[in-house]
Amino acid sequence: MELVGKEETPHLTALTGGVSSLIVLAKTARGLLCVKQALPRLKVAQEWYAPVARNQAEVAWLRVARQIAPGSVPCVLGEDAQTKSFAMEYLDPAIYPVWKEQLRDGVIEPQTARVVAENLAAMHRTTAGRPDLAEHFANDDTFHALRLESYFVATARTHADVAAALYQLVKTTSETKYALVHGDISPKNILVGPRGPVFLDAECAWYGDPAFDLAFCLNHLLLKCVWHPEHSSRYLDCFGMLTHTYLERVSWEPATMLEARAAMLLAGMLLARIDGKSPVEYITEERDRTAVRRFAKARLLAAPARLQEIGSDWASEWKQERERRG
Repeated sequence: MELVGKEETPHLTALTGGVSSLIVLAKTARGLLCVKQALPRLKVAQEWYAPVARNQAEVAWLRVARQIAPGSVPCVLGEDAQTKSFAMEYLDPAIYPVWKEQLRDGVIEPQTARVVAENLAAMHRTTAGRPDLAEHFANDDTFHALRLESYFVATARTHADVAAALYQLVKTTSETKYALVHGDISPKNILVGPRGPVFLDAECAWYGDPAFDLAFCLNHLLLKCVWHPEHSSRYLDCFGMLTHTYLERVSWEPATMLEARAAMLLAGMLLARIDGKSPVEYITEERDRTAVRRFAKARLLAAPARLQEIGSDWASEWKQERERRG
């Protein structure tokens, strides 16, 4: 990538936090930068393989997103197709804290959720109805392996009572092609910078259903209520802010149609993050896992159409759950 001199040997330090790639911090004569290489097998307990070409999709998504919302993604510095690696600017955690860590520590600002929603909606709106992007990001196999199979198909094998709903979710999502999707809009992949949120880790980039991105982020905000129940009301404030801000900016289709798909995806994701190939690491007590399963299954079978209804029901049921436990 011609990022170091011929006689230069950069100092490399492995970075932690992800399961799908090798990521290193490189100290070079030109400064610090990050180098990322996709792994063929993800670092989880279950066998989980995905095409390493997803690295190229991530680079392409970062470049498109940078044109739409400058400052909302790191700058790509170089790409090496042979080793499926790329380099990007290093963003100092002291200046760009991870949103997940802020949420964990009680730094919970609905303003952050609002800007996340604004930028996400802008990316979806700007890329909607683009045959050129649909062709370039026709990454159906990668998205199926990383998201649909590992989340919904794997979970359906464990829960026969909602398997039909989960398989229908796979079918609907795979057939819906509206806009360019990031595929991993999680608080762990969002930095809170001085000029707003910065999105990372677009390995799942795919031209498909933007409702997936919305539901994916909302799912994490709900699950945080189980992790730190003392902050539940503020997590739910972020849930409401992100939902409202995003939906009022949907212009490529009726917002009610997108919301209905997002509501079903949210129900499926809640269950998948307990029993899919990538369970959240912070919900460890079986009674909590059982409560999430019960809530998710009820919504999968009822097919709710409103996200705020799910948020309200979640708040109510977890309040009752905590009261039962004393």
